[in-house]
Amino acid sequence: MRFLIRLLQRLAIFAIGIISAWLIAFVVFDFADKRLPWFLALAATYGVGAYVILPFAVRMGLKVQQRQHVPQYTITPDGLPGDPVNLALIGTLDELRDAFAAAGWQQADPLNLRSAWHMVRAFVLNESYPTAPFSTLFLFGRGQDFGFQKAIGDSPRRRHHVRFWAQDLTRVQADIDEASFWLNTDKPDFTSRVLWVGAGTKDTGFGLTWLTFQITHATDSDTNAERDFIAKELVDASAIARFDLYKTGEELAAGKVNHYVADGEIAVAELIPMGIEA
Repeated sequence: MRFLIRLLQRLAIFAIGIISAWLIAFVVFDFADKRLPWFLALAATYGVGAYVILPFAVRMGLKVQQRQHVPQYTITPDGLPGDPVNLALIGTLDELRDAFAAAGWQQADPLNLRSAWHMVRAFVLNESYPTAPFSTLFLFGRGQDFGFQKAIGDSPRRRHHVRFWAQDLTRVQADIDEASFWLNTDKPDFTSRVLWVGAGTKDTGFGLTWLTFQITHATDSDTNAERDFIAKELVDASAIARFDLYKTGEELAAGKVNHYVADGEIAVAELIPMGIEA
């Protein structure tokens, strides 16, 4: 029975893929090609395919799979697998900010029309923007609470960066191994000591998402190395004394997550208030 269910799921996902390709190639492009010059028809087809049809197809595929395990990765607004969860810190918001400031990192600007335009301009012209905003990824059913970054050179296209979502420590102690922990959308009091669940990656330039081909930052696939880099930065800044590696809830196999290679482990550490010796 289990084999039959998996077979049916795979057939359904295959059918979704075939229908999506047919819609893009024989409906959208055919419609656009009859009304627009060929280069505009291609551009319109790309826009509809990458930002409407393929994201919808991916969401449908994920629903068919009905995965119930604790997630290893964040989710994009389109329902796609995003950056892997690979870091967790314990402390207040002030301690989190002080820790990254001591390591030479900048807090990302909130994402709005003004900061987004500034980011686009900096990205196209390759101008420095050390507090550039992040696109929104989702964990606990909400977008990130805060993010920090460290530029590589003066280019906005290359940077180390990490997003954080806060979670109440009492919930961590009660049911971190349960899916309900990861589906809880409540925000804790940031003035209290909380668990900051983080997803850190390294931007390396310009790229396209691998399922929908949307324009995005290209990223280094080795998020394990980026996790270790961030943790070492905090150790060197005396913001944490040490870190330990733990599995993200359930025992999850190593392998590819989106276009990343992740081992399913997160670096966990307690923040040291600045001015206090470890």
